[in-house]
Amino acid sequence: MPVLTIPEKSVITNYPLLNDDGSPAMIMVRESDGIEAIIDPAFLLPHRKEYYLFAFVEQGSSRHWIDDTAYTVKPGHFYFTVPQQIHLKEEICPMQGWVAYFSEEFLMLEENRMLRLLPIIQNPAGAHELVLSQDDIIYLKDIMHKMYVEYNSAGSWHNQMLTSWLRVLVIYLSRLYNEQFGEDCKTTKGHCLLRSFQQLITENYIHQHDVAAYANLLNLTPGYLSDVVKQQSGKTAISHIHSRLVMEAKRRLLHTKLSIKQIADELGFEDAAYFNRFFKRLTDATPMAYRQQILEMYS
Repeated sequence: MPVLTIPEKSVITNYPLLNDDGSPAMIMVRESDGIEAIIDPAFLLPHRKEYYLFAFVEQGSSRHWIDDTAYTVKPGHFYFTVPQQIHLKEEICPMQGWVAYFSEEFLMLEENRMLRLLPIIQNPAGAHELVLSQDDIIYLKDIMHKMYVEYNSAGSWHNQMLTSWLRVLVIYLSRLYNEQFGEDCKTTKGHCLLRSFQQLITENYIHQHDVAAYANLLNLTPGYLSDVVKQQSGKTAISHIHSRLVMEAKRRLLHTKLSIKQIADELGFEDAAYFNRFFKRLTDATPMAYRQQILEMYS
């Protein structure tokens, strides 16, 4: 992975969803004609996107990384990512297709709250790619074209039309997700609590490392939270917290040149020695050994 040899790269840039004038955006839709690639060269460095990305590729191919997994982007496939994952493009290639971006704020709207529970958003399989049939291609091409037209329209109620088409897109992709990954995301009370807990971990993992803190945020007892999380996921509540910390540590070890102490500080550990013990206990490797192994594997 060539970017790792760039000596000045030591931090990971976060990109919010912004309109062309720099103002915050809730939804954006882009079409690429496949003739030329107009991409910020900074995207060739590891970076995070603070929004959801849904991309339908009609023509073209390139190689991308999501966290520590490489994907060869291919025609007739649909790609999706969630906020805060680390992205890396190995090359800038012309692609033909459509990309829809939307923020967490879109899912916070009262009329969209149910979308947050759908599998394409929750992504329990940790997937990033859907294989499309010919019927899927025709349907998705039509939806994304309609979204693109409404996004660029000044007609009456075009925002309402755009958000309606985005809801259709999310629901349709969730059907495909269940067909391909066999994951049934139920909307039970326990499932909703699990998702709320996971969302709080995403928002607070740097500062909160224990179950009691999250139970307090949810106005629950630690015992009740632990029981529900175990029942719903098969994993203990503390293992969810630890898994997120390990994942963030691995992201930094792979994609930055931060020292072990700097990574420990960023993730809220009191000292590097404790962070080393924590990481080795959960991965069977020290942070330095993991970094060496992963760089050798992907160099």
